[in-house]
This record gives sequence, structure tokens and C-alpha cells, in this order.
Amino acid sequence: MGDETRNHRSDIGRRVALRREQLGLSREDVADRAGVAPQYLRYLEERPASPSQASLTRVARALDTTVSELSGVEPQPAGQHAAPHGRLIELDTDECYQLVAEHNVGRIALDTASGPAIVPVTYSLVDGAIVFRVKANGSGVSCVREAAETAFEVDHLDELRGVGWSVLVVGRPRQITDPAEVAALAGRTGARAGEEERDASELWVRLHPERVTGRRVPLD
Repeated sequence: MGDETRNHRSDIGRRVALRREQLGLSREDVADRAGVAPQYLRYLEERPASPSQASLTRVARALDTTVSELSGVEPQPAGQHAAPHGRLIELDTDECYQLVAEHNVGRIALDTASGPAIVPVTYSLVDGAIVFRVKANGSGVSCVREAAETAFEVDHLDELRGVGWSVLVVGRPRQITDPAEVAALAGRTGARAGEEERDASELWVRLHPERVTGRRVPLD
């Protein structure tokens, strides 16, 4: 790993990488165990990331260690999270992308024949774009194909830290039709063998972000 990468790594990133190497695991192995995207684990190891408690807990479990060992900070006793209730905190773009990369279930807003709808989808963050699949015969496919702009949202309630957050991504969705690109995405996003039948009944969609906003709010 080059000096430039080392210079940009956080203490958490160094500890995660060291523990993974001690166990002889690849990033893909740990990401699969933790239920996070491999590109997120790479970001966590190589950049000065500030992972959420939930995602760091999953990574710690995947590495057979604890959050305190990875963070180098003793855990706070329950009930000592001090934060002003109800105050919305605007998130910067980098933090929004980091939160999106930590998760894989979001919601896409569609204008269907029956009216507006919010549809849950599994997704991955690939090269800065949201990539997800929809049913080829679903009611929202034509809307995704024809939409000039679509909203995509990811949120999470972190009860351990007493905080909730929401990230909104707005952009223009486009179906991915190139067979080679579809095959590459299937492998990159963790599609497993035996999914050929499901893949044939679904379409890949890429949403290029044009506006990304996020908010965090302490929970009562």
C-alpha cells in the first residue's frame, strides 16, 4: 500500500486493515460477513472515515473483535449521549456519500399509474452512482425509464447513539443495457451463482446524483 494511502488512513482504518490481515481475510470476505459493500470497507481502511456505530459494530463482529478495539475508545455507558433534541443538523456531501455507502437498502420515488409510490430497493454505490434493480414487468419500470428526475432516499435510526439521519439523492435514472456492464455490475454488487433466472426478470438502473442532501437529528 503506497505512502499516499497510508497518510490518508485514520486510526480506525489502520486497525481494521491490521486485524483483517491478522485473520488472513480479504476485503470481500469481511464485507460479506459484515453485510457492507466492499468499496465501503476499502474507503474505511484507506480514508479518514467516521463510520456510524452500527456499521462499525458489524465490521467488528466480522473481524471477531470489538468496537472499542477498533476505535481505541472505551464505550460510553448507556444513557450518556448528550445532544440537543429535535435540532436538525445539515450533513455535508462527503458524509452523505459515506452513509449511503454503509447501507444497501433504500427507497426510490416513482410516479405510477396508481399515483405516487415509494418502492424499497437494494442498491450499491458504484463509482459515485446509485445502482439498483427493478422488476422487468413491474409498474414502476416505465417511470424509471422515462423519468426526467427521481428521488432516492436512505435513512437509519441509530438507537445506540440516540440519533437518526436521512440522505436524499436526486438525479436522472437510466437503464443499463450493455451486457458486459450488466455482468460486471452483477459481480461487483455481489450477485451469486444461481440468480440467472432472477436476473433475466429484472433490469439494472443507474441513478446519477445531481443533488445530494442529508440531515441528522437527535432522538428523544
